[in-house]
Amino acid sequence: MPRFDYLRDPDEIERQSFAQIRQLTDLSRFDPDQQQVAMRLVHTSGDPGIVHDLHFSPGAVAAGLAALQQSANVLCDIEMVSQGISKRYLQGPVHCFLNSPTVAERARQTGETRTMVAMTEWPLYLAGSIVVIGNAPTALFRLLDLLDEGGPRPALIIGMPVGFINAAESKQALWDVAPSEFQTPCITLLGRRGGSSLAAATLNALARMARGIRF
Repeated sequence: MPRFDYLRDPDEIERQSFAQIRQLTDLSRFDPDQQQVAMRLVHTSGDPGIVHDLHFSPGAVAAGLAALQQSANVLCDIEMVSQGISKRYLQGPVHCFLNSPTVAERARQTGETRTMVAMTEWPLYLAGSIVVIGNAPTALFRLLDLLDEGGPRPALIIGMPVGFINAAESKQALWDVAPSEFQTPCITLLGRRGGSSLAAATLNALARMARGIRF
């Protein structure tokens, strides 16, 4: 007989978790599709208050769902984001070039971050893709530079880098210019909060919705 009595069924754990999240979280400013993403972020962070920082540009969820249904490329800034994505729900490939053989040396030569250097591979995959940035503010700024230079437009940007230097600023820049100047929808957590798990969770919420899974 086990010493501790606890719920073991993963489906029931998830069902009860989302039932509690609906009770504890103010979801009133979100539409039903946005609520699916918001609840997934609360589930991942354990913090109902995180939804106050969550922002969707018009049509962002619809753009992400359409891209997933078209087997879009998913581009990630770091491997932790890539590894956090539930690929069983995806039809398209997930790309992260951070560990490509030449990236570290090129970063030393240029004085840029590895994530910025790794993004030199992105333009080949960027058009119609979903970009998921969960760690590096420099990657989000570099993406905005690429778009400003006339680079291919992704279908959706999930911008959730975390930290104290450039993180809040990069997400504010994304929010300020991506939907209006680059006609690119975005989902972001304004402020310092973010991280790989939250960025991946956002994509996972969209991927589940694309498969008809809702809570």
